[in-house]
Amino acid sequence: MAGRSSTGIPVSDITGVILAGGRGSRLGGADKGLVPLRGRPLIEHVISILRPQVGRLVISANRNRETYAAYGVPVIADAIGDYHGPLAGILSALRAADTPWVLSAPCDTPAPPSDLAERLIAALVREQAQLAVATCGARMQPVFALAHRTLARSLQDYLVGGGREAGEWMRRQDAALADFSDTADAFVNINTPQELQAAEGPNNATKNPK
Repeated sequence: MAGRSSTGIPVSDITGVILAGGRGSRLGGADKGLVPLRGRPLIEHVISILRPQVGRLVISANRNRETYAAYGVPVIADAIGDYHGPLAGILSALRAADTPWVLSAPCDTPAPPSDLAERLIAALVREQAQLAVATCGARMQPVFALAHRTLARSLQDYLVGGGREAGEWMRRQDAALADFSDTADAFVNINTPQELQAAEGPNNATKNPK
């Protein structure tokens, strides 16, 4: 995808943020973005798919920032709290972006949809919304979202008030829903050593669907 999306929002108006700021507690405290999968760190798999869909790219990380910076993109830390979850990374990106829109994806899902931005944009346009989120049927995938940067204040208030659940905040914003049921395997993520081992195998579900 290059230039202008078929639904009308220019790619140059979108900053992509890869969320790599978690503790990785179920992987023994590992920095998940740097965990190798088939010879490459997880974050490299995400970069290769997300980069063509956005005008610029940033990484949200709270540790190993120099390592992430070697990928040639800005690295931002959570602007609020200490490991407040993915919403804190999204807030930092909304604050840092010099584009109207921010597209988020986590570092531990190595094969996000290659048309993630396109379909989220279509949902935004259809609902005339400022926030769109991916779903697989009735199940929301709240870290795969496209948000207007003016939502930073609402998100900050939610986090300061003790909110942490991404889906709850997004429902409060009347988020438009983009159904990815036909590519549900694209949202397979890696949280445990067992899931990492399964993803390494030849018959795993981390191939990027077309």
